[in-house]
Amino acid sequence: MSSIYSKYQLKEVINASGRMTILGVSTPRDDVVDAVNLGLNHYFEMKDLVDKTGAYLAGLLGVENAVIVSCASAGIAQSVAAVIVKDDLNLLVNLHAAPLTVPHDIVLPKGHNVNFGAPVGTMVALGGGKVVEAGYANECSPEQLAAAIGPQTAAVLYIKSHHCVQKSILSVEQAATVAHGHHLPLIVDAAAEEDLAVYYRQGADLVIYSGAKAIEGPTSGLVIGKTQPVEWVKRQGNGIGRAMKVGKEGILGLAQAIESYLGREKESGEEMVAKITPFIDRLNTLSGISARVIWDSAGRDIARAEMHFDEQVLGIATADIVSALKMGDPAIYFRGYKANAGIIEVDVRSVTPAQLDIICLRISELGTGPRP
Repeated sequence: MSSIYSKYQLKEVINASGRMTILGVSTPRDDVVDAVNLGLNHYFEMKDLVDKTGAYLAGLLGVENAVIVSCASAGIAQSVAAVIVKDDLNLLVNLHAAPLTVPHDIVLPKGHNVNFGAPVGTMVALGGGKVVEAGYANECSPEQLAAAIGPQTAAVLYIKSHHCVQKSILSVEQAATVAHGHHLPLIVDAAAEEDLAVYYRQGADLVIYSGAKAIEGPTSGLVIGKTQPVEWVKRQGNGIGRAMKVGKEGILGLAQAIESYLGREKESGEEMVAKITPFIDRLNTLSGISARVIWDSAGRDIARAEMHFDEQVLGIATADIVSALKMGDPAIYFRGYKANAGIIEVDVRSVTPAQLDIICLRISELGTGPRP
């Protein structure tokens, strides 16, 4: 492995930010790697592979239909295109050729119109849709969602993510009730979520997951849902989906990753607390730093360490600390969404105890010596 870093003059990375696209997301297990290798070294009738792996996964998950795509972002774009194009073969190949006359507005809560590394609106536009925001940045009720629906609405979109506003936003079930009351499909982007069937059971017609995040598969995505909408997503393989196609290795790798994911016991939040507590205790011996356990803001069973930096004591801005640690070798990446408030978070799911020791050492070298 070290030869790869040397060959391309790459820095090693300590990933204390979680399963993030900018760092390659996750490191699949051996059985997934074996499935990827098998896919790389054999030929298949691709439509048959897509259909039959989808049917197999739908059976495992207890849903009507499923299809593997190249990533969750592609899943959003193809799902939007699917509910606009439906069975229109001419529109399938001419989606962006002229202004649309069919319904193509995609309604979502304003607090869900976020940038997750790329804007949600960009994915909607790739699928031929136009974002229509419902409610306000800090609230969206069922009534506010319904008020944004009009004759040009093609679907309701709900983003289940820590990036989104969490307070005063209607639930997936409520969004499904509103959408279905207007005879519209509900699309749920659940890229990093861990339960692969809950939003389908709550009424979503299409649900999108990242294959490489919680599932720890190769770069890929999964779309599950009702039979007809998923078939429309598959059809996009001859439309916009051609530019975002998934390979045979990705299909077989993710199929194996999902099967393994469903069968193994997952690391619990309490186990993460046990792993991170010695690290927090050491941080709390350093001047200008206080650390504590916090829980995932989106409600997942994920415990993290929150570090608060007293910039007056340290004489350095938290954003500069984050930048300095990224620039080091190894590069250390944190969850820096709250750096402007003097706070960064450590996700321990992809970090070893030895790496936590390195993080402590590097932080102490930035002028955060022992407390007097």
